[in-house]
Amino acid sequence: MVFSLFAVSLIAVFSFWAVRLPGADARGALSAPPRAGVQLEMLSAGITTAVNVTPSPDAQWLIRAAAQTGIPARALRAYVAAAATANDSAPMCGIGWNTVAAVGSVESAHGTYGGGSLNAAGQASGPIVGPSLDGNGFAAIADTDAGVLDGDASWDHAVGPMQFIPSTWQLVGQDGNEDGTADPFNIDDAALSAATYLCANGRDLSTAQGWTDAIYSYNQSDPYIRQVRTQATAYAAKTGTAE
Repeated sequence: MVFSLFAVSLIAVFSFWAVRLPGADARGALSAPPRAGVQLEMLSAGITTAVNVTPSPDAQWLIRAAAQTGIPARALRAYVAAAATANDSAPMCGIGWNTVAAVGSVESAHGTYGGGSLNAAGQASGPIVGPSLDGNGFAAIADTDAGVLDGDASWDHAVGPMQFIPSTWQLVGQDGNEDGTADPFNIDDAALSAATYLCANGRDLSTAQGWTDAIYSYNQSDPYIRQVRTQATAYAAKTGTAE
């Protein structure tokens, strides 16, 4: 699914959707980062969630948290909605928005890699496409989408702010903004797909093993797991933890 555009120690790490590389096994569970708190938007009836309503953060909380963390507000809104929706679907998961945000930070700097940005609709201003998975330094993954998503009809590339490989997007891609299309270049769609994947297989991300297994499934690299944990912990420290 993912190819990290950002480097761990300036070397790009290869994500879980690619063929595993030698020596890439995780070597023990890390304690789960604190789950960051959030204030969700109140609906007219005075409740914060409802059937078929995508959870959204309170506007003032969003402005404050974006300033505290440095996460673009449009991306932060998507991470909060993705975590809340994933937890509604899998109540035992316990994923925090800060874990989703930490993955988004490592993968593409929240969709700003290469000087890009997200527009009001959550669309990346330019194509976020990882290197060719042609076996030259990375595992070889022959083209699976006729180049529709990554522009390469010979080899696959990871795409979008959460860096999905095209074949995996076909399996797990979700329509987070409910516009009728699952688009890996849209932060709402990509964030919900990532959160849902991390919660898969009955994982409990409030536990050390569950959280570590989830991030390891996203990218089979010890440095990657540590980097995501450090970032998720920092976000929780800046915005406060869930009660």
